[in-house]
Amino acid sequence: MPRVKRGTKRRQRRKKILERASGYFLTKSKLYRSAKESVERGLKFAYSGRRQKKRQYRSIWIVRIGAAAKMNGISYNQFISGLKKAGVELDRKVLADIAVNDPAGFTALAATAKQANAKAA
Repeated sequence: MPRVKRGTKRRQRRKKILERASGYFLTKSKLYRSAKESVERGLKFAYSGRRQKKRQYRSIWIVRIGAAAKMNGISYNQFISGLKKAGVELDRKVLADIAVNDPAGFTALAATAKQANAKAA
């Protein structure tokens, strides 16, 4: 079996890690071992951050919808409940966009939600 020397592959792997670590502080950007630890830690945070971003956007949408609903004299949970009873199938992302960019349209949705809640009660 032939002997394998890993000169180029090792250099490529280390270079990739050190390039990802550029901009890190002191040895974390210079020495391979500490750079590798920092890069792996950063990738772990990036992975979890991509999932947290989805949660954070949803909570922002809910806050925006709640604020617009309050301006129309209805609470957030009554607004969402009324829309479900009325059969309006808009997700929170679209509702938040309507709340910010089209106040008249949101007022119409709030009126629909109030009517659906009144009929159900």
